[in-house]
Amino acid sequence: MQRIFLFLYRIRAFLLFVLLEAIAISLIVSNNTQQGSAFFNSSNELSGSVFQTQSNIVDYFSLSSVNKSLMEKNAQLLSELEALRKPADSIFIPLDTAMYATMQFKGAKVINNSLRLSQNHLTINKGSNHGVRTGMGVINEQGVVGRVKSVSRNFSTIISLLHTELLVSSKIQTNDVFGSTKWDGLNPQQAKLMYVPRHVVVEIGDQVVTSGYNSIFPEGIPIGTVIEVMPGTDTNYLDITLKLDTDFSKISYVYLVESFQQKELDSLYQSTGISNE
Repeated sequence: MQRIFLFLYRIRAFLLFVLLEAIAISLIVSNNTQQGSAFFNSSNELSGSVFQTQSNIVDYFSLSSVNKSLMEKNAQLLSELEALRKPADSIFIPLDTAMYATMQFKGAKVINNSLRLSQNHLTINKGSNHGVRTGMGVINEQGVVGRVKSVSRNFSTIISLLHTELLVSSKIQTNDVFGSTKWDGLNPQQAKLMYVPRHVVVEIGDQVVTSGYNSIFPEGIPIGTVIEVMPGTDTNYLDITLKLDTDFSKISYVYLVESFQQKELDSLYQSTGISNE
């Protein structure tokens, strides 16, 4: 403490000078309109710049919570949109459950993602504690991502669309011809549309979406765009290559599709021996 007082004593002349300068500036600013206006404009600009920088820093560190909030809001909007897209029955029956939406959406963050394997998976930060179940469809804002494979209490593993054993029921949007989308294990940006008959006219640029023929994905979720159509080695079907809409190298958040009819349909398909893609 004694050293501090000695230091202040040595610079007493400088401190007195600073004090007098501050008093002089205060008198000039308070008694002269022009100088006062210039001073306050400059101080406002400086403080505004400081507050802007502070705001940018706070916003940067709060991006995680903002993204989470947006993800949850988007999940809610997707559920509402699905409800609006459901066609009403021709006759109104108050107790008819077909009048209600059959799907809702849950948001989740991707914490792991593989791209280099023939059977790729993703891991998300939601599990059974959050209502996630095996078999749920998974999408993002671009299109189809995959299907839930296994679930723990707080995490889930998803079979990626970039998985050579995953089939997604699909249709060509322009003509409603359906097939199945499957990855061939080669290019992570491309997949094959299978089981489209040779007599069907398929054009480059045609959009392929989910068919809605199962309880996993709602109808019309983007999958990819046709970039190549070949006769194929099978005499019955075309060889169609798609450019996938989903960029799997940049997935951060996904939405889980919860179908209220999935268990019933799965049970029905199992009892009849039908494969539910």
